[in-house]
Amino acid sequence: MAFFDTLSGFSPGASRELQDFIESPDSGFWKMHLKKNDFLVVEGEVCRYFCLIESGILQHAINVESEEKTTYLGLANSITSSLGSFLYRKPSRKSIKALTDTKLLVIGRDHFGKLLSENTEFYKLYYELLERQLCLIDDYRIDLLTLSPEERYAKLLETEPELIKEVPLHYLASFLGISTRHMSRIRKSVLG
Repeated sequence: MAFFDTLSGFSPGASRELQDFIESPDSGFWKMHLKKNDFLVVEGEVCRYFCLIESGILQHAINVESEEKTTYLGLANSITSSLGSFLYRKPSRKSIKALTDTKLLVIGRDHFGKLLSENTEFYKLYYELLERQLCLIDDYRIDLLTLSPEERYAKLLETEPELIKEVPLHYLASFLGISTRHMSRIRKSVLG
């Protein structure tokens, strides 16, 4: 699975044995397919799954004064969930929607808790993934406060060029904290 190939670059917890275990029926993980525009969770509902994204793109979004704001884009070979909702079984403050057809490996809360407590290797991998995600979120928040819209777009082009090709402009603009109109101007100036 490409997910584990990607992880092996930074996570010693992503061993072949763990991959085989996660893909086995005994792990509690199972395959889920979302079609474009299907929801993993809707704001106000409890998120039932922790996910490994095999392929596709998931948009995390909130509604602010009847306007959808993209807060995160979950990409192939990463993890996603409405984590606070999933862990504490409380209503999600965001929706998670497939922007493309998406393949996931998902696990429910009870199996997840059991796996964390009984499988040291999975616990280590989860911890490493959370650390990585927290660092990315921290960088993103700092970028929103310190970089100009043009600089944020340039950084996205450099670090996640596939997003520019795969994600519609209005989602990218929202994710970068830029109006769609301003984003169009930035894109035109960058493309020459």
